[in-house]
Amino acid sequence: MNKIVVFGATGTVGAYAALQLKDDGFDVIAVGARKSDHGFFASHGIPYFSVDITQASAFQVLPQSGIFGVVQLAGMLPARMEGYEPQRYLDINVTGMLHILEYAATVGARRVLYSQSISDVYPLVGTAVPIPEDTPSAFPLDNDHSVYAISKNAAADLLRHYSARYGFAHYILRFPNIYLYHPNPYYYVDGIRRMEGYRSMIYKALRSQPIEVWGNPSRVRDMVYVKDCTQLISLCMRVQNAPSGVYNVGTGVGTTLEDQIKGIIEVFSPKDNPSPILYAPEKPDAPQYIFDITKGRTLLGYRPQYTYLDYLRDFKAEMQAQRFAALWGKEDFSL
Repeated sequence: MNKIVVFGATGTVGAYAALQLKDDGFDVIAVGARKSDHGFFASHGIPYFSVDITQASAFQVLPQSGIFGVVQLAGMLPARMEGYEPQRYLDINVTGMLHILEYAATVGARRVLYSQSISDVYPLVGTAVPIPEDTPSAFPLDNDHSVYAISKNAAADLLRHYSARYGFAHYILRFPNIYLYHPNPYYYVDGIRRMEGYRSMIYKALRSQPIEVWGNPSRVRDMVYVKDCTQLISLCMRVQNAPSGVYNVGTGVGTTLEDQIKGIIEVFSPKDNPSPILYAPEKPDAPQYIFDITKGRTLLGYRPQYTYLDYLRDFKAEMQAQRFAALWGKEDFSL
């Protein structure tokens, strides 16, 4: 059985990915920054190690041989940073990546996967034209995401270098917003805590409250559910002779803002008292983008399994089951 080390396993995508890889037959080792996972991974037959990836010596607790693949999902994101500390991007996203790659080289890993961000092609966000996988990196130089994008690009370049030097395959998965259930509905914008927009709409739908459609209701977004993302991660570890390179994590389909809100009402509102929709064209437009997933389809056999409504229904099931409560805690539904 091939052993896979998942860094960032206590994070949002990381936890789902670790379980997906386990279900797909891999011998998974979960690694996170948290001192304890409260027995969550052990309950799934997965050993857990706490590792500070900014410290090279911390990797000694991990297996030092027999590792087939490394999945690198650990990182510092603007959405998780209160205030603004650019040094943390460099320490975690660059130095941490360097240490992970040194570990991968030491243990003779044959595949390394890394999660890039849509920030590296952000100037293309805003159009309904699918963003190609091999689009050259470009990003704004004047906002709080700039150092973040620089750190992610530097980490991707480090991966390419180590791949060439040590001969392992590398997969850089470009993530848009990955939708998933987590008990914490908050994130940070410019270092200030806010509730996620789609979670706010879900709560309103549950309470039959009006939901506003801001700006142009026809603007589209590639709505990617976490279980399609983890399917692609697993394919990168499973498909024989899959070429190294950048692959978009997407569906290739744009869902309009109006349909997004109608779907939330359909799935979460009481059937006898659905939320009314209020149109507010004078308010700001939502960002829009679609990802081209041709390479993933052609070279990896990637086929998204979740339509937009499928994602919402599964999200609701996860919300009700609280499957990750031991790891992340339970949601306070009094919000």
